[in-house]
Amino acid sequence: MNAPIHVQFLNGPDGLPAFAVIPYGDYLNMTKRQPERLVPNEVVGKVIKDGLSPIRAWREHLGLTQVEVAGRLGIAQSSYAVQESSAKLRKSTREKIAGVLGVSLEQLDL
Repeated sequence: MNAPIHVQFLNGPDGLPAFAVIPYGDYLNMTKRQPERLVPNEVVGKVIKDGLSPIRAWREHLGLTQVEVAGRLGIAQSSYAVQESSAKLRKSTREKIAGVLGVSLEQLDL
């Protein structure tokens, strides 16, 4: 059973709730339980603003080239480039890519 989280709501200038504040300890506990769900803002921005695939956004965020990732996967760069831009990859392929990037499958499924 989960312990209740104590939340404090702060109103904005218009009198409506603008922020929800939780104790820092509760925040740390929440993020420790589900670290695989965390995605850096830079990655999300690349997907939403720049229209990149989540795989490419993660690769760029990690400072890797297509050649490096392809090498880790044991495939040619051109084959990896097709996978990186594909909207429909098999789960097993996504799992392999997530593994070489060091992220969870859930983090690739933005």
